Amino acid sequence: MLVLTRKPNQSIVIGEDVRILVVSIERDQVKLGIDAPRNLTVHRSEVSDKIRQKNYPAGS
Repeated sequence: MLVLTRKPNQSIVIGEDVRILVVSIERDQVKLGIDAPRNLTVHRSEVSDKIRQKNYPAGS
């Protein structure tokens, strides 16, 4: 796992067309802005896990 330190208004780039911007940091919460192509699906991990469980139930 790559761990990066960023401050508000700083970003990281993934590949050529995905940019993640630190919008704000307040107490224990970080707000991120994600700029990605429309054809790329972006989900929070807990949503992605639920989708995966729905599509591929345990034991199937």
